[in-house]
Amino acid sequence: MTSPVWHPFTQHGLDEPIPVVARGEGAALHTADGRRIIDAISSWWVTTHGHGNPRIMAAIAEQAGKLDQIIFAGWTHEPAEQLARSLVDMMPAPLSHVFFSDSGSTAVEVALKMALGFWANRNEPRDRILVMEHSYHGDTIGAMSVGARGVFNQAYAPLLFDVGTVPFPRAETEQVTLDALEDACRSRPAAFIVEPLVLGAGGMLFYTPAVLAEMRAICARHGVLFIADEIMTGWGRTGTLLASEQAGVVPDILCLSKGLTGGAIPLAVTLATPAIFDAHRSRDRAKMFFHSSSYTANPIACAAANANIEIWRDEPVLARVADLGQRQQRHLDRIGSHLKIRTVRRAGTIAAFEIEDETGSYLSAIAPRLMAHARDHDVLLRPLGNTVYVMPPYCIDDDDLSAIYDVVESFLDR
Repeated sequence: MTSPVWHPFTQHGLDEPIPVVARGEGAALHTADGRRIIDAISSWWVTTHGHGNPRIMAAIAEQAGKLDQIIFAGWTHEPAEQLARSLVDMMPAPLSHVFFSDSGSTAVEVALKMALGFWANRNEPRDRILVMEHSYHGDTIGAMSVGARGVFNQAYAPLLFDVGTVPFPRAETEQVTLDALEDACRSRPAAFIVEPLVLGAGGMLFYTPAVLAEMRAICARHGVLFIADEIMTGWGRTGTLLASEQAGVVPDILCLSKGLTGGAIPLAVTLATPAIFDAHRSRDRAKMFFHSSSYTANPIACAAANANIEIWRDEPVLARVADLGQRQQRHLDRIGSHLKIRTVRRAGTIAAFEIEDETGSYLSAIAPRLMAHARDHDVLLRPLGNTVYVMPPYCIDDDDLSAIYDVVESFLDR
């Protein structure tokens, strides 16, 4: 019988097989027909400590027996209070206010609304958002508006609002980006939103901490709010808890999701400085922050996030991250000599490179071919066009990591 499920980013007209996954453990997924699949992309960049982490699973089970859900408008609960306190302790000052939501896209929507509300409540007419070329911030309307225009969203163009775009800071042309940002900031925009150090869906594009630091400084000089979208780069992916740390940058607004719960269950937060919060704090009810979802700060999700933070406090997570990064580099050094590979690069645990291809776009035939080849050889990969990336859970062992690169090499040799 044909499944009634409509899958994301899936062209059902191609009738590609869709395996049924029954359970996960560590760096592997197990299908209903008994196959063990190595998760080379952390199930879309979310799984940090591995599937089915015992500490996180135990926290979910314990909380499920206490409180499953409660409206968060005007009510609260201890898992959310504990999580907010812990996040404020972990994240750089002065990010001292935590707004809960349920996905990366909504964390970005919240950030944009916070920025616009900040200026509106101060009676200063600023409403333009600046973005970086090739960026991606989610698939809801606001998040798409601040992302790159292209095949992802061309059908929805009438819904998207206009933004100012600065070029991606490629090596040797960083000053072009900085000059463009400086010029754009002179027109007094509301905010600049950026993925720190690594642009994910845009092709795993890397830029330097020095550029990030200078972009932050430019925004500060012009009073432009700086929004850091660390939904993918946060929680150790680039080698530090936040990618922004490597540039000594503290944003006005910070978006986190994915690894917030270790990837176990959906949850997101948007952290803001006192200035952002205070602009919405008033005796005037019309100035409140008008945003919520039914499942804001879901207690079970908050319990999972609290367990994740305990793991970060109690276990050598960054040492695992550093070790995985070194092992990734050894594989890159070996595979990088292949004639069909170019632009080999790594940031923390994120390894990426391009396979030579005439189109070089998201719709490159490389992606479905490699994805199918990997699936047939028990590896989950999902290239971005002809850009291949390997971003596994931090717990992956040497055998599984080697198997991933062996599959890529066997594809290239075909």
